[in-house]
Amino acid sequence: MTSRLPVIVGFGGYNAAGRSSFHHGFRRTVIESMDSAARQQTLAGLAVMMKLLRVVEGVYQDAEGKALSLAEIDSRYAEQILASTLVRRIEKQHLDVDAAHWQKNISLSAVPGSPLSFISSRKQLPEPLPANWSVAELNASEVQVTLHDNCEFKVDSYRALPVKSAGQLPTGFEPGELYNSRFHPRGLQMTIVGVTDALRSTGLPWQSIVDRVAPDEVAVFAGSIMSQLDENGFGGLMQSRLKGGRVTAKQLALGLNTMPADFINAYVLGSVGTTGSITGACATFLYNLQKGIELIAAGKARVAIVGNSEAPITQECIEGYGAMGALATEDGLRQIEGKEQVAQSEVDFRRASRPFGDNCGFTLAEACQFVVLMDDELALELGADIHGAVPDVFINADGFKKSISAPGPGNYLTVAKAVASAVQLLGIDAVRERSFVHAHGSSTPANRVTESAILDRVASAFAIEQWPVTAVKAFVGHSLATASGDQVISALGSFKYGIIPGIKTIDEVAEDVHQQHLSFATQDRVRAPEQLDLCFINSKGFGGNNASALLLAPHVVERMLRKRHGEAAFAAYCTRREQTRAAAQAYDQQATQGQLEIIYNFGHDLIDDQQIEIGREQIKVPGFAQPLVFRKDSRYSDMLD
Repeated sequence: MTSRLPVIVGFGGYNAAGRSSFHHGFRRTVIESMDSAARQQTLAGLAVMMKLLRVVEGVYQDAEGKALSLAEIDSRYAEQILASTLVRRIEKQHLDVDAAHWQKNISLSAVPGSPLSFISSRKQLPEPLPANWSVAELNASEVQVTLHDNCEFKVDSYRALPVKSAGQLPTGFEPGELYNSRFHPRGLQMTIVGVTDALRSTGLPWQSIVDRVAPDEVAVFAGSIMSQLDENGFGGLMQSRLKGGRVTAKQLALGLNTMPADFINAYVLGSVGTTGSITGACATFLYNLQKGIELIAAGKARVAIVGNSEAPITQECIEGYGAMGALATEDGLRQIEGKEQVAQSEVDFRRASRPFGDNCGFTLAEACQFVVLMDDELALELGADIHGAVPDVFINADGFKKSISAPGPGNYLTVAKAVASAVQLLGIDAVRERSFVHAHGSSTPANRVTESAILDRVASAFAIEQWPVTAVKAFVGHSLATASGDQVISALGSFKYGIIPGIKTIDEVAEDVHQQHLSFATQDRVRAPEQLDLCFINSKGFGGNNASALLLAPHVVERMLRKRHGEAAFAAYCTRREQTRAAAQAYDQQATQGQLEIIYNFGHDLIDDQQIEIGREQIKVPGFAQPLVFRKDSRYSDMLD
């Protein structure tokens, strides 16, 4: 049986570069290489997202209501917009890195001959009373406490965090303001707005897709590796009693790391299909992508929503990764910049993430990225616009390890298998001459050596010379579960514009980086889009979680579809695609002007399970046009009499 090809018909989300759909975020990362029109459109969209401008009847206006042209927006706001996107100093909306809250232990003892006493509310007394406390009633509500020995207290204190940079959503953009997000952790807020962006980008109404497939032919794989750690999730759950508060009914449930998939099914799609989240540390997006493409290739699903949402800019995450020595600190950056002798010197936090250059650790980031996959036949039938395809994702572990966080041999296997797969599919010339690599590029000293060694050795084995390597974490930081999603979205931008982003946060490649067969650049490399056939997405995660994906450019996919389906069928598809593209462009124009049309269906169109019709051959679910027909399964029939 011929495998169905999983094609990307929509993509969207948000990270430190802005909105992902229609390559807005990509254009921000290569804005130096954009023509004037694309630059101004990108800046205008960011200005609206950041609440610097509003749009009234299609006209951009400032706070005073003055109409502004795109050129005026560029000259007036460009500096502020560029400084308020990508990696930068952590803003106080997340936490005050100069005065992070903690509790300090203090041991108190009375002056000899003078008992230590204080007055307290009766309700505030601890239970049970410490043995060395005596309590005297003063009135109905107050008591006097006398201490007869030493006593330990915890008092509020504040200190500066050594880590002060992160990849944050554009300043002023708050996903929770876009829909009724009461009590939703930030990661789930980002899930709702991110998957909406991906779905709207398809140009196809979701119901029109659902009507063409069976209820169980839609799959969703989405999650986060750090769960939801702010006060509305696990963070509040674990901190509440220590802070003298109470656990809420929502904190545990909403904190689960699978909740992004659950939210998408329950409040966006209304799906009853396959669902889940595969967790693989920093390679999690590719783990979920593998699951989605395998179901489509096997014919078990026709549509798959794949993505991740991560919101790790919390004090606990920063201190946890910082304790490992994994994050770029202010002092570490100062040493790299040669400013260690000047304690108060300014550090360039914009360049905190420095893949394959002199670096001192990675930079945490928040992001949500989603792709909409379909099998090629359904995409042609619906006239979906195809932005690329993912034939395969390869995953391998590291074997025995001395340190769970140390790199290992598994990534050699995944990269080599991905390249071998591409050679079989497109030929050696395409790999040698028209491919590039989106490296994991975490910006740690260990990664720059180990990952470059892997890529260099694989390139040598396949006689690849000057293999272009880029790393999107230089711009948007390391978004953990979403990290390889950032890479995929950036690669789609390269296919569109023919630009391979330079690693512009470094001055030069570090001396210990292997580059005999690799090509690193500190400036954008511009080619004709048809000169980029494929991209290898590489991801490495703690614990030995390695994944490498093969991503095909849309012009390659079109060539494949013409051969499989014939010129007549492809021509008919192109006619249908025009309407889809027009609808998608209409959404893009509205979204750029701030009309994001968030999909959040709380309590709408609930399925009455009493109306489900169950037969021996199929199940009919209310609200779905197609029945769920039981599949014929003869896989094990030869084992029975």
